[in-house]
Amino acid sequence: MAGVVHRHHHFARRGYRQRVYVERTKPLEQYTTEELYVRFRFGKADIEYLVNLLRPKLQHRTQRSHGLSVEDQILIALRFYACGTFYQVVGDYMGVVKSAVCDVVRDVSIALASLVNEFVSFPKDNQIAQAKRSFFLLRNMPNTIGAIDCTHFINRKGRHSINVQLVCDADLIITNCVVKWPGSVHDARILRESALYRDLQTNRPDGIILGDSPYPLLPWLMTPFLTANTLAQARFNTAHCRARCAIERLNGVLKRRFACLNYLRAEPQKACNITLACIVLHNIATKRNVPLCADNDAPDLIQIFWIQVIQILQKSSKKNPN
Repeated sequence: MAGVVHRHHHFARRGYRQRVYVERTKPLEQYTTEELYVRFRFGKADIEYLVNLLRPKLQHRTQRSHGLSVEDQILIALRFYACGTFYQVVGDYMGVVKSAVCDVVRDVSIALASLVNEFVSFPKDNQIAQAKRSFFLLRNMPNTIGAIDCTHFINRKGRHSINVQLVCDADLIITNCVVKWPGSVHDARILRESALYRDLQTNRPDGIILGDSPYPLLPWLMTPFLTANTLAQARFNTAHCRARCAIERLNGVLKRRFACLNYLRAEPQKACNITLACIVLHNIATKRNVPLCADNDAPDLIQIFWIQVIQILQKSSKKNPN
């Protein structure tokens, strides 16, 4: 009975709980590659790659017969990242209890977040030349090695709780990220306080990064003219905008691929780990040419809102039965 999960049934007279085992789902056997893309954002070969990558960090030391395997843990976490729904809903779908989903999302997110320096790196040496070629082919913008912007993630109260700085190349690979600042912090300050800023100020890169007007104009950071007074300035702003749209597209792809980022129901540290995990997974998916599927399996945010309203009303009615 290796593929089962236990639930407890209470027996008041005898004072003990009986374990009832429920069969777990087996998505890799159950779904086609296309169906896996829709439900987990990765295909079978990609999931097997993630299992081997994270096995040293997630393998349980105990040999309990009903413990979650590394494959189970990754599938549960991927399901949560993909649909962003409640732990209970993910648990019912995967055949595990709510508390197990909570623990798994925490552990897998921490494991993936610990790999951020391995999968997210700023271009160097020959990578710089390739980055320049890609941006020039994209929108005829010369000497460009990246685009920078910040994007907000919304918490369960509908507030911008995290402001995340991202830098990407023309292929939408994330080359730098800062995931720790609250939503109230300005984009320019996040850059100024970052390790990337200190590094590029000290060691000027052979190329420029494109940023929008809230950022300062620096030798390695190019912003648009606030007012284009000449035809040449207008042309520059147009080329700048078209090339910088890579970072806008990245933000859209990231939140479309991982719907959990649209509505993070987690305390700040856990939300940061989830965000870092999705960043690592995005780069893995992009480098492995994983297709971006139609987002028809993620819950509607309006539906989530009304579910929360109903839950609040139910809790209120229990506290005030009269």
